[in-house]
Amino acid sequence: MTIKNAFYAQSGGVTSVINASACGVIQTAQKHNNKIGKVFAGENGIIGALTENLIDTSKESDEDIAALMHTPSGAFGSCRYKMKSLEENEAEYKRLIEVFKAHNIGYFFYNGGGDSADTCLKVSQLSEKMDYPIQAIHVPKTIDNDLPVTDNCPGFGSVAKYIAVSTREASFDVASMAETSTKVFVIEVMGRHAGWIAAAGALAADADNDIPVIVLFPEIKFDKDKFIALVDKKVKSHGYCSIVVSEGVAWPDGKFLAEQGTKDNFGHAQLGGAAPVVANMVKEELGYKFHWAVADYLQRSARHLASQTDVDQAYALGEAAVNLAVEGKNSVMPSIVRTSNNPYTWEIQSGDLSSIANVEKMMPMEYISEDGFGITEACREYLLPLIEGESYPPYKNGMPQYVTLKKQLVEKKLAEFKMR
Repeated sequence: MTIKNAFYAQSGGVTSVINASACGVIQTAQKHNNKIGKVFAGENGIIGALTENLIDTSKESDEDIAALMHTPSGAFGSCRYKMKSLEENEAEYKRLIEVFKAHNIGYFFYNGGGDSADTCLKVSQLSEKMDYPIQAIHVPKTIDNDLPVTDNCPGFGSVAKYIAVSTREASFDVASMAETSTKVFVIEVMGRHAGWIAAAGALAADADNDIPVIVLFPEIKFDKDKFIALVDKKVKSHGYCSIVVSEGVAWPDGKFLAEQGTKDNFGHAQLGGAAPVVANMVKEELGYKFHWAVADYLQRSARHLASQTDVDQAYALGEAAVNLAVEGKNSVMPSIVRTSNNPYTWEIQSGDLSSIANVEKMMPMEYISEDGFGITEACREYLLPLIEGESYPPYKNGMPQYVTLKKQLVEKKLAEFKMR
């Protein structure tokens, strides 16, 4: 069997554990050196393939590759770049083939979310349409937890842990100040259409912690009157209230509370600002003093508070992607299948990219409480195992020690490609 090199790239918003998946891919590929040669990583995602900026991961030390396990964000650089169809932009696909041929690449591992699954699916079709053998495997990653087929997505468990912990800690703060100062705290979390992260904020309250938490889900159309009445009730009964609002919460007409009127590279409405909208609404209607915060990048980069479950699964899916490729699979994504809740157990299977790309998995309605402002016990049972366990990075001088790779590029063999 001819030994082919592999291409790995990170795509979309990064997470605190995406590098664990990278570590899984690289270390597993090294074990299959009878089938896989070098692993080239795209500098800044798929753009690295188009511009022939390929990082030779074999130039990194084993220690640095291993350190990816506890290093947040995208060690090789990521991008938000949606490839069009083969018919719409044939030049880009021809360029990919040229780069793959020039560097003897036969394996394509794309580590990302829904849009990345779409790109991976398109690349997997190159073999048939452009007569070049390439096995494309999608490595799942998204803090939004909205990919179908898989029980959950790497990156989500750690964000859920961060939001749950942050909501609880901030609630303790507000409770201590509520008598004479702040009575309402609002934290805005990511989640354009799916409220998985917002749901995690409700974990701040449990049998041992009677914390008044209100969750605003994108799956539930915002009812201002019901919301204001509930805030008032919570403050009057507890003295304070914490609100977790998803960035994608929308009015009944579909307009986002946080819509700015601008679009990102994928054509999605750019969001940001739901927290101040909600906080000011509370102030105007009820007069309560408030504080608000936007978790933003903090929630997805907080490797110091990562979930052990999340780290383990991120690595396992990177490992599984390589094993699937070696087995001859193409156009698939390794996925997590939950086999038991208590004790929590899981295994890895795989799904076809044609049923994954551009499909969003929303919160099931049975996970949202009847009033639309909280979670059910079924949701709690789903979420809790995903935030289990601590996986602290090494510390030095009081600060976490993260690795910065050398990122040595291979020598280019082709003419420069002009990006659109």
